[in-house]
Amino acid sequence: MLYSDRMSTPGAADVDLPAAADRGRVAIIANPTKVDMAALRAAVADAESAAGWQPSLWLETTVADPGQGQARAAIEARVTAVLAAGGDGTVRAVAEGMLDSGIPLVLLPAGTGNLLARNLGLSLGKISDALSTAVSGVDHAIDVGIAELTRDDGHVERHAFVVMIGIGLDAKMIAATNPELKRRVGWLAYIEATARIVRDVDAVRLHYSLDGAPERSTTVHTLLIGNCGALPGGVLLLPDAQIDDGLLDVVAMRPKNLWGWMRVSYAVVWENGVLQKSKIGKRILAADKSVRALRYFQGRRMTLAFDRPEEFEIDGEEMGLVTRLDVRVAPASLIVRIPRD
Repeated sequence: MLYSDRMSTPGAADVDLPAAADRGRVAIIANPTKVDMAALRAAVADAESAAGWQPSLWLETTVADPGQGQARAAIEARVTAVLAAGGDGTVRAVAEGMLDSGIPLVLLPAGTGNLLARNLGLSLGKISDALSTAVSGVDHAIDVGIAELTRDDGHVERHAFVVMIGIGLDAKMIAATNPELKRRVGWLAYIEATARIVRDVDAVRLHYSLDGAPERSTTVHTLLIGNCGALPGGVLLLPDAQIDDGLLDVVAMRPKNLWGWMRVSYAVVWENGVLQKSKIGKRILAADKSVRALRYFQGRRMTLAFDRPEEFEIDGEEMGLVTRLDVRVAPASLIVRIPRD
């Protein structure tokens, strides 16, 4: 895997592409369980002919390798762009393999959440739109989060994330979600899982440090560290998060009872969705000195240690139990190609 400690300037300017005939060869990394492969191959063949591309490099993901290895193979083949066709897991894995490569990633979102695509304002599940972006889009550098996690047996793993990671109820909800229900009704299956487990979820006791500050202790029901903040259904969980600002955004949810959970819902829907979008609304929030059920932080690096092993999720994928997390931002480390308009 490729990771970088460099602190390059975030928010790099969009870059115009060269003429179509000079773009060479594109790699298609597809999850065959999420994509109609016959339709995708036919559409790509038409795009190759129209844009003057060489025949594309086709790479399919597997259970053993959900995208990192295929991304490295595409880089070694010196392709000029990579199109990732699949759900959030495929996008995250491909992005992880492409960090600091300088090769643009084009998204063909075909999953349940499609979180990165939503935060980039992309259309969902449309092959024609993704191929149009591959041909005529502009390239933009975005941040990526890097999470180093420690298992209960001391084993350490390192993973990239493009949207957010979570501990507590958020992670337990994902672990409890019925896959068949998720396939049929999409992200609404998460609501069913939450309603089923919320009464049995214990609070998480953790010790944390943000940007090297002295360690502090707290108790939360959910803690999320995000690179961007929009969720399905128009939910804006991290209102200040920007995908190219060189910062991670953190939210700690600490409701003590049913009223506390109602307060969290109010904050996410009304405060984040309405008040944060206007100057007057922000003044109202600034004047409110009450103890909130949600607390927000920003930083470049955060360490978390837990009193007991806790469920962990990354970009909507269950990742098992961890005892410690070391999280940092890798600014402007991934190039994504987005629509020109």
